[in-house]
Amino acid sequence: QRQMCIRDSLSMGAFEIREDFYLNDQPFKILSGAIHYFRIDREDWYHSLYNLKALGFNTVETYVPWNAHEPQRGHFHFEGNLDLEHFIQVAQELDLYVILRPSPFICSEWEFGGLPAWLIEEDLRIRSSDSAFLKEVARYYDELLPRVAKYQLDRGGNILMMQVENEYGSYGEDKAYLRAIRDLMIERDITCPLFTSDGPWRATLRAGTLIEDGLFVTGNFGSRANYNFSQMKEFFAEHDKKWPLMCMEFWDGWFNRWKEPIIKRDPEELAEAVHEVLQEGSINLYMFHGGTNFGFMNGCSARGTVDLPQVTSYDYDALLDEQGNPTPKYYAVKQMMATYYPEYPQMDPLVKSSLSERTLELTKKTSLFGNLNEIAQVTESLYPQTMEEIAHPLGYLLYETEVEMDVEEERLRIIDARDRVQVYANDQLIATQYQEEIGQDLFLNGKKKTITNLKLLIENMGRVNYGHKLLADTQRKGIRTGVCIDLHFKLHWKQYALDFSQLDRLDFSKEWQEGQPAFYQFAFHLDQVEDTFLDMTGFGKGIVLVNGHHIGRFWEVGPTLSLYIPHGFLKDGENEILVFETEGTWTETLKLVSQPTFKEVKGENL
Repeated sequence: QRQMCIRDSLSMGAFEIREDFYLNDQPFKILSGAIHYFRIDREDWYHSLYNLKALGFNTVETYVPWNAHEPQRGHFHFEGNLDLEHFIQVAQELDLYVILRPSPFICSEWEFGGLPAWLIEEDLRIRSSDSAFLKEVARYYDELLPRVAKYQLDRGGNILMMQVENEYGSYGEDKAYLRAIRDLMIERDITCPLFTSDGPWRATLRAGTLIEDGLFVTGNFGSRANYNFSQMKEFFAEHDKKWPLMCMEFWDGWFNRWKEPIIKRDPEELAEAVHEVLQEGSINLYMFHGGTNFGFMNGCSARGTVDLPQVTSYDYDALLDEQGNPTPKYYAVKQMMATYYPEYPQMDPLVKSSLSERTLELTKKTSLFGNLNEIAQVTESLYPQTMEEIAHPLGYLLYETEVEMDVEEERLRIIDARDRVQVYANDQLIATQYQEEIGQDLFLNGKKKTITNLKLLIENMGRVNYGHKLLADTQRKGIRTGVCIDLHFKLHWKQYALDFSQLDRLDFSKEWQEGQPAFYQFAFHLDQVEDTFLDMTGFGKGIVLVNGHHIGRFWEVGPTLSLYIPHGFLKDGENEILVFETEGTWTETLKLVSQPTFKEVKGENL
């Protein structure tokens, strides 16, 4: 009934959607920029939000990632860098409104599009009207929505509107699902206007919106605003709607993947494209500040049978760089705004400084295999289990078994596994296989009737965040079918789930072995704390932790060779960097540098 009464005007408190946006009965142009609180250290939220306000903008938009807030079923986190309420409060202190996008799926080049990986083990169909899926969303909303409902505009807060689903028209057309999500929100006291965002062409708008129910419709695109808005107006006219035009995601840059060139966009061209949007409607710059895919939270693009994981940096070539400082794009848009929209007051942006360059010396090193019992949770099973089956959906899983040699050269095949596997016989590397190679013949060499220790280190490099492959079995990580020796499946396995929150238990007295996955410790002292970048040149592939903070993945293939360290992860006095490297490629030194480090990558972006 509450939804029925707002179908015509979508009026909510002091913010209304009629033929235009109205705030306190005055026409209102939404000038928004996307800042994801979960990709930025909490200590830097004010810096990024201030710079948005300084541009003359009035609104910040953010997704809400379900998998970050409920990484294990029933275990919720809203503290630290996930303190969404504090992010909203900081925005309000700066007189910024909020567009909140708490849809179950967010895409956003984020691991599994924001869906928790534990859903894979449940008997349900994601992003559908399946009652089992909706039950899980309802549980999540029971925790999330009461935390944000009190910040709605009609209650003295700053939330203008909230999203029901994200680009659903590029995935499905289950209107019963969309209505169910809408109703779950309304039942939990969400009274602000609700909307969907989709591609601006008719097929996606018809499939992914609830325009027939009066739910506001926005479009996502990054250029040709006049043409894209004309498509939206045609669709509105079909349903006799005279609504304001809004680009909910105006893509001012793009994300990057391993082994591909960095994507850039000309600042002056972008400024003119933003002006084209503002001549007809409202805008949300995606991204204003991209930030970082800390931990194992990078997403993955789906291309045929191969998934293409994205890099740790979510710099996005946005108006603020990964560190949060203004770029040439920022100043180009700022000048455009001052020229054409002087009624929106601007300020000088904040600029953070960086540590001076310094070289760090290696203090300790130790191999992974000698520390498995110290830093891994161990399970045993007849057949190898997937990462999801043992509730370890992210990062690395090591499988171990003993093989009795029936011949001097034993055939080995890993059947159906994802994403990347390193195979060790008696702790010596015999092969590394990536998606398209997994399943090809490998061979164990040894004397007949002897026992060979077999270890398989498998890395989940990121689940897809978009498209039909969200439902594909490839999103189950680890070994899904089994391992064949000769022609039969091998039984009796141990699984070691590497737990990088337990690295204080590392025993550096355990021997380091050349060519094995290993941990490298660098200790250093700081008299002052500032942002920095860690240049990983000379190391192969792995992850880095700074004072216990997982700052993400590195890989020598590029295009990025450095990892961003926000000042909030450092401290006055003694600091520790732990590098987990899997290829046996390492150096005795690391460099802290003031700017990111890149590797030139030839070829085209796919």
